[in-house]
Amino acid sequence: MSPITSLEPTAVPPAPPHAPERGWSWRFLRSFHVTGIFWYRFHGFVIRTTPEPLLEAVAAVFAVFFFLCLRRIGAAIAANLEAVLGPCGFVERQRRIFRVVWSFGWCFNERTERLTTDRPFHIETEAIDVWNDLARTGEGLVMVTAHVGSYEVGSMMPAQAEDRPVHLVREPEADAETQAYVAGVLATFTQRRFREHFQSGDPALGIVLLDALRRGEIVAMQGDRPRTGTPSVEATLFGRPFPLPPGPAALARAASVPMLPVFVFREGRRRYRIVFRPPIRVPRTADRRDDVARAMRQVAAEIAWAIGHAPDQWFCFRRLWP
Repeated sequence: MSPITSLEPTAVPPAPPHAPERGWSWRFLRSFHVTGIFWYRFHGFVIRTTPEPLLEAVAAVFAVFFFLCLRRIGAAIAANLEAVLGPCGFVERQRRIFRVVWSFGWCFNERTERLTTDRPFHIETEAIDVWNDLARTGEGLVMVTAHVGSYEVGSMMPAQAEDRPVHLVREPEADAETQAYVAGVLATFTQRRFREHFQSGDPALGIVLLDALRRGEIVAMQGDRPRTGTPSVEATLFGRPFPLPPGPAALARAASVPMLPVFVFREGRRRYRIVFRPPIRVPRTADRRDDVARAMRQVAAEIAWAIGHAPDQWFCFRRLWP
């Protein structure tokens, strides 16, 4: 396992850089906190039972509710977007926050719809020739994405469209009950060729993923959020420091497979566009640490492209920079 995890840390942030911070409100509200099990169950119930014409009105109510209540998260959204869109006045700042809250709400709503109902979705692809060229080789592939748009849609595509095994690596949920609920929902939706893995720090997971890549299977990972207490790679986003997890590049290098940046943008009601970006080949020199860092800096450039393309779909709920 050492070829994947032995990078020395360059910067270990106190918490994953995109994760919402949990303070007194989480300790007080617990299950009723925004990350708690109550909202996940209630949300699933609303999505399944609300008549289609009323769903947009319900979504608007919830968007306004969270916009007004989650002021700390809103402040983080606005501060981060200044790096992308530049400084602005009070009114524009509120507009930016609300657009992100609105986009996140709909991506979350439609994720639940997709997993728990049979309502139709329309998914388009862009630069499909990039995918086709890589798929023809039959080699394993690390699909890398970020918290932009509906990132799970792209990871499911190979298993559904081509019957090709996919291993999706997800962060654990903030709450144990919530994680069990999410795992149960995914288990009822996904087929045998789509496997979900929650990051736990267990080295055995790296071995499982490495073996899968060597069999020609696909591993899908988010490449923008180092786990708390783990090594990170120094990179920049919009000219500002932005630590990234070395895992995707280290795994791709160990298996001698490419990384494929993939982003999924919401285009309208149950309409999504999967965009394939140019593949990234991790160098294999005597300096493994530098090889991984160089590849992840290329990933950072692709993340910046995706955020610039749809800044209101960048779901970063922790302030990244002072």
